[in-house]
Amino acid sequence: MAKQHFDVIIIGAGLSGIGSACHIVQQCPDKSLAILERRERMGGTWDLFRYPGIRSDSDMASFGFDFKPWYSNRVLAQGPDIREYVVETAKDYGIQDKVHTGIDITEANWSSTQQLWELTGRNTETGEQVEFTCQFLNNCSGYYNYDQGYRPTFKNEDSFKGQIVHPQHWPENLDYTNKDVVIIGSGATAVTLVPAMADKTKHITMLQRSPTYFMPLPDVDHVSNFLNKFLPRSWVFKFARKRNIFLQRSMFKLSMRWPDLARKFFTGLVKKELGKDFDMSHFTPKYNPWEQRLCVAPDGDLFESIRSGKASVVTDEIEGFTESGIQLKSGQHLTADIIVTATGLNIQLLGGMQMKVNHEDVQFSDRMVYKSSMIQGIPNFIWVFGYTNAPWTLKCDITARYLCRLIKHMDAQNKAVATPIDQHDQMLEEGILDEFSSGYVQRATHLMPKQGKQAPWRIDMHYENDKQVLLKAPLEDGILVFEPRAQRRPNQQATTDEAVKAG
Repeated sequence: MAKQHFDVIIIGAGLSGIGSACHIVQQCPDKSLAILERRERMGGTWDLFRYPGIRSDSDMASFGFDFKPWYSNRVLAQGPDIREYVVETAKDYGIQDKVHTGIDITEANWSSTQQLWELTGRNTETGEQVEFTCQFLNNCSGYYNYDQGYRPTFKNEDSFKGQIVHPQHWPENLDYTNKDVVIIGSGATAVTLVPAMADKTKHITMLQRSPTYFMPLPDVDHVSNFLNKFLPRSWVFKFARKRNIFLQRSMFKLSMRWPDLARKFFTGLVKKELGKDFDMSHFTPKYNPWEQRLCVAPDGDLFESIRSGKASVVTDEIEGFTESGIQLKSGQHLTADIIVTATGLNIQLLGGMQMKVNHEDVQFSDRMVYKSSMIQGIPNFIWVFGYTNAPWTLKCDITARYLCRLIKHMDAQNKAVATPIDQHDQMLEEGILDEFSSGYVQRATHLMPKQGKQAPWRIDMHYENDKQVLLKAPLEDGILVFEPRAQRRPNQQATTDEAVKAG
């Protein structure tokens, strides 16, 4: 098959990829665009995960696109609704015809002589090799392995007579009616599964090694519902979005400044839900708020399941599996017909794609992130990596707008290449997520890019700062090195070669 060329190629047709594409077709309508998606459908995470109750853990006013209002009475959206939202957005903005499904890109090489990205992959249905070229490559493939979740091996697993399920590969017709279920984990997946399954199970237990911070939220935005009676829905949506972003950011800042006060606040909310006689050791983490992502309980659904007696929480470590359940180190035994290993994700950068510059392998762990969106020494490449302390899509939105700014600036200046170069030895040994203590992050610190000594080589998960830097700060800052368009002979060394070595 002949190579197909596009001005911009986006990897991934999930929420980030479709959102980025919408900005490009609106702001850079003269640019040809393709979205390459390994799966057979759009939706990304929200198409892959099908476990009971799957939903967002951020409110949809701020998690959805700013240009595509999410009109709903519910604060948090269900997975199928988000999937439909992605598809609907693609149709509304004419993106669906630009999505190439079943395309698994395995290698991306930047050619300095051609001033282009050369992509190689395969058609997942036919196995046929496919090739693409582009001027700009925008990676929106997320940060985890779509093929396999994190699944530790437990002692005597083979002796268990029941069924073991990982949420990332939920069986379509799993019947848990009137059965004892144990969910291993206490993250967002586990706390979603418990209330979603509790009414059908005989009993469901959340088995956690350590507690998590929770924020009970109303599942209905009563303020917006009231305002909708008097004001246009578009106004109400904009107000809700700004309000929610402000509240999220304020809560995070206050937690960082007064962690002890924040700890009391969050645990106090849970105690109010469960009552003064409940053993709060199950909901009192040893770490400070926001060292791991906060879990959300819409209308306190998890706590309602616990109060009703349909669900329980056990904090302990696993000694091993038995024929009928799980033996804990404390001596307690949990009976189970089904064990759900909600043990997390495996981080995989770039969707497993191997990146090269002039056919030399590139490792992100040897590089820094520039303005939280580009990678040191890699030309014409945008890396979309969302927030750990705010809705992921807020970062995707401003990163896409930055790319559009960059494209228009380069066209106006007749530039073909932009490469962030470290000219002052800024790199530290510190990784960009070293301070985030979640297990899935700590297992992958060796894969992550490094922090720099100062801006623009630092990621601080700060939405307001990122908006200023990406949308308003000068593009030409002496660090982002531009190269003019040129016709190159095959044996001619490009200035980018020198820039990459300097980076």
